[in-house]
Amino acid sequence: MSTPVSIITGAGSGIGRATARMLAEHGHHVVLVGRTEHKLADVSDDVRVIGSGDVMAVTADVSKSDTATDVVRQTIERFGRVDNLVNAAGIAPRVPIEQTTKDILEQTFSINTFGPAFLIVACWPHFRKQRAGCVVNISTLGVMDPFPGFLAYAASKSAVDSFTRSVAREGKSIGVRSFCVNPGYVETPLMRLIFPVSEVPRERVMPPEAVADLIVQCIHGKRDADNGQSIPFPGP
Repeated sequence: MSTPVSIITGAGSGIGRATARMLAEHGHHVVLVGRTEHKLADVSDDVRVIGSGDVMAVTADVSKSDTATDVVRQTIERFGRVDNLVNAAGIAPRVPIEQTTKDILEQTFSINTFGPAFLIVACWPHFRKQRAGCVVNISTLGVMDPFPGFLAYAASKSAVDSFTRSVAREGKSIGVRSFCVNPGYVETPLMRLIFPVSEVPRERVMPPEAVADLIVQCIHGKRDADNGQSIPFPGP
């Protein structure tokens, strides 16, 4: 059996980093994708110590179609296949509606919505050829109950929930599974930029490893009853 190859975006920190480490512990080859080279280098060092598979780091902004396609191309050139795509990259501006600008909307949808879509499209021919594949998208509980200030963020993530349903429906005939993980508060640098401890105490926040564990369960077939579904994960 071939060693599984997993692409993880947002791999430099938070949920992406925790997922990369956990998949490496399970023997995957991992492709770390992010916009900050030194963060990816740190994660690469961790993965090489704890994992039996190989690791490739790609500094890239996958919100650009050509770049996303190039990430998948490099993955295929290095490993010959791609089995799993984890779309964990994202931004979450917290801005009142009246202060929401064109730039905020465009940047949020570019990273949170178009990036995952570009990667799904780029992976699809390889999933079809392999007759197998798995996509795990990271969304938010905010798509159902948006926190004030999340006009752009919640809407951009709602599209990701929709991608999950489409991928499962269209992928059924070629063995492609798809899941959406919708966590509540997760202790990440991004979350703390938005919500200080005074507003969201640590006891209300889950570690990124908890979300990573659920992602890995989806990839390894332990949550197949949720194929095509959004999985609420409120945490504490």
